[in-house]
Amino acid sequence: MPKLIGKAVRVVEIDGLAIDECTGNVSTSDDTLSVAHVHVAEPGSEPWLTLHYDEWLCIRKGMLEVHYGDGEVLNVNEGETAFISKGERFRPVFPVGGLEYIAICSPAFRPDRCIREEEGISDVSLKLQSLHTKENGVQLSGGNSGFDDVDNVLVLYHMCEKSLWEKAVASGGAYYPPTFEEDGMYTHATAVPGRLIETGNHFYTGVEGDWICLELNRSALDKIGIKTVFEEAKPVGDTKHSDNWDSEKEDWICPHIFGGIPTAVDGVVTNTFKMARDEKGKFLSIPGVTAS
Repeated sequence: MPKLIGKAVRVVEIDGLAIDECTGNVSTSDDTLSVAHVHVAEPGSEPWLTLHYDEWLCIRKGMLEVHYGDGEVLNVNEGETAFISKGERFRPVFPVGGLEYIAICSPAFRPDRCIREEEGISDVSLKLQSLHTKENGVQLSGGNSGFDDVDNVLVLYHMCEKSLWEKAVASGGAYYPPTFEEDGMYTHATAVPGRLIETGNHFYTGVEGDWICLELNRSALDKIGIKTVFEEAKPVGDTKHSDNWDSEKEDWICPHIFGGIPTAVDGVVTNTFKMARDEKGKFLSIPGVTAS
């Protein structure tokens, strides 16, 4: 029988680009296919893309140029539909503003299925990766880093005491967690921000004060020689990690940043979020990142 499966979710709203996903991994937790309504207010373009899915572009208003091959261009006008096959390298160009189109992807869109040839990490990529994690409803296969391929992880998250972070910022130097040397000269992190709640409640409920979540640009760290290695969950200081994280069901794979976090290098820390706690010190949520 007919049934409602969900409603549209705005997954991107940046610089005149708005994308509302009607069905897919974010809006309906379905990886079969995705349907999105895209609005482009101003002329512009996407970077070169290579897709690991088939895509149909149905132009509702305006026109779109699809650049491909050796300087070839396909013009897609209002009322027309273009098909981009899996593995095709192309670049969408928006010569005029006011463009509206429907994008249909099979299987559904995910950041790790769309290779973007861009310098650094755009706000669009950051937003999409933030939404496409297990804790936000995406069921991915493979090791539980939260993504199929850890090489495609663009954004990392680290939780820390607000006072220690502010002290490091004031000094202009790098921030190092209190157990940095004891743990093996690395900084614990995650690619799945929702896991910081469980992490905090395992390790840090006894530490008083405000805590924050740092959003980090992995590529920016790499450019200054700070490497990230994905490994099994490990202890923090002399406190062992949860046995559940080693279980066959959970099997956490965690990014370990081999260095401190620079406070004065542009592009490394892309956002800072307050972590909500109750009066007993239990971590509840990261407003703006996880559900309350």
